[in-house]
Amino acid sequence: MKKTGRYETSGLTENRFEPGSRGRVLKNLLGIRRKSEMDRVEREFFLRTLYGLTKTCDNNHRFIATDIKHFHNIWLGDIYEWAGKYRRVNISKGDFPFAAAAHIQSLMEEFENGPLKRHTPCYGMNETRLIKALAEVHVELVLIHPFREGNGRIARILSTLMALQGGLPILDFNGISGKKKEKYFAAVRNGLDRDYGAMEEIFKEIIWKTFSASSPR
Repeated sequence: MKKTGRYETSGLTENRFEPGSRGRVLKNLLGIRRKSEMDRVEREFFLRTLYGLTKTCDNNHRFIATDIKHFHNIWLGDIYEWAGKYRRVNISKGDFPFAAAAHIQSLMEEFENGPLKRHTPCYGMNETRLIKALAEVHVELVLIHPFREGNGRIARILSTLMALQGGLPILDFNGISGKKKEKYFAAVRNGLDRDYGAMEEIFKEIIWKTFSASSPR
């Protein structure tokens, strides 16, 4: 099993590293070898993608699996050849395995016909209903972890677009770090038992922080 910093992976494909990166940067279309540079480029492209998508958000759109692949491709298509494609390697974080690669296609179909169909579009939802929708959709997508990299940020894009449909501003996820990050991963793991309560609390805090940051001082 190979380690790639944040995750451990198994399998042979999609595990190639950029020559000269000392196994820290995945093979990419830009020839970037330094992890700090790749982090910067991914972050810049992510913000560009996020704000571009928020400007085209349709309040009445029901999200489907193809949308999620499209988001991933818009963000990383100029960086990785596998952008927008479901992963073909198994991934774990520590001793926690995400969904097996062989099951991703069927799991994403279930995700589309289950949580996405139940909870989107979010237009007209009250805050309690919206928080429940955000929590379940976010947890289930992260548990599937459909892509080689960038799953958490893709889940944030989807959450942000759902929140905009529900009348909220662009969500501020910056507070999820340190101990709060461990709390976040614990909330994701709770989703294995269809328990979304902890993630609902996290989204309540995110929404509160979002409104606090946008309020005049």
